[in-house]
Amino acid sequence: MDAKNLSEIAQQIRESVVTSLFHAQSGHLGGSLGLADIMTAFYFNILNHQASQPKWDQRDRMILSIGHVAPVWYAALAHSGYFPVSELNTLRKLGSRLQGHPSIEHQLPGVELAAGSLGQGLSVAVGLALGAKMDQKEWFTYCILGDGELQEGSVWEAAMSASHHRLNQLIAVVDRNGLQIDGKTESVMSLEPLADKWAAFGWNVLSCDGNDIDAFIKTVHLAKGELNKPTVIIANTTMGQGVPSIEGDYRWHGKAPNQTELDLFLSYLNSDHTSI
Repeated sequence: MDAKNLSEIAQQIRESVVTSLFHAQSGHLGGSLGLADIMTAFYFNILNHQASQPKWDQRDRMILSIGHVAPVWYAALAHSGYFPVSELNTLRKLGSRLQGHPSIEHQLPGVELAAGSLGQGLSVAVGLALGAKMDQKEWFTYCILGDGELQEGSVWEAAMSASHHRLNQLIAVVDRNGLQIDGKTESVMSLEPLADKWAAFGWNVLSCDGNDIDAFIKTVHLAKGELNKPTVIIANTTMGQGVPSIEGDYRWHGKAPNQTELDLFLSYLNSDHTSI
């Protein structure tokens, strides 16, 4: 699939995110919009997966550690065929499979881990990758982390374990938008020098523009060529990407649009379609 088609899919995913949050009148918008390009790259190019067989043994494993950006994951899963796109408008409704955070209990196809409490996903990803190594399997484990989430100590315990076991089939992606619920990460608790910290824990460290789909895909291919250690990709993104009026605004970390905002946001996204 060429770059133009991938960009169009990313915009469709953004439209689904905005619309589903409007219907729910709750949820996390900013980070979901920022991750739309990365999710598109994964589900329409990078991942070895089969939507018709979500439990296929040879599938790559995707762990979303920042569970509150579930809306963009749900949208990517739906648009890639795991369940009907129309179901996205049941987000956070009573009895829906699309809970506010991913849930195993609701048996949503494609979901590998219930996520909510931050800092847990990388540990699970390490376990999956270690199992694959012990069983000599070829599939990769990917784990998406938020940058604010890196303030959790359990992340670094998992990072140390991954390098100790030389889990080269583990690739972590840090959504580096520089923001969290209370403001800038560097004001809440500084993370820099972030690349040096991961390197000190024994990881191969790469970085890229996380809102450039082609650049992200190329970076993942580089990561897959590492044979001796796990890789972390620091993906620089913009919270609220695609909707100029909220880009880089931490106040949209966990906020749903009203009708006026919905119409405005969709007009931005539809205009992006015509400019591609």
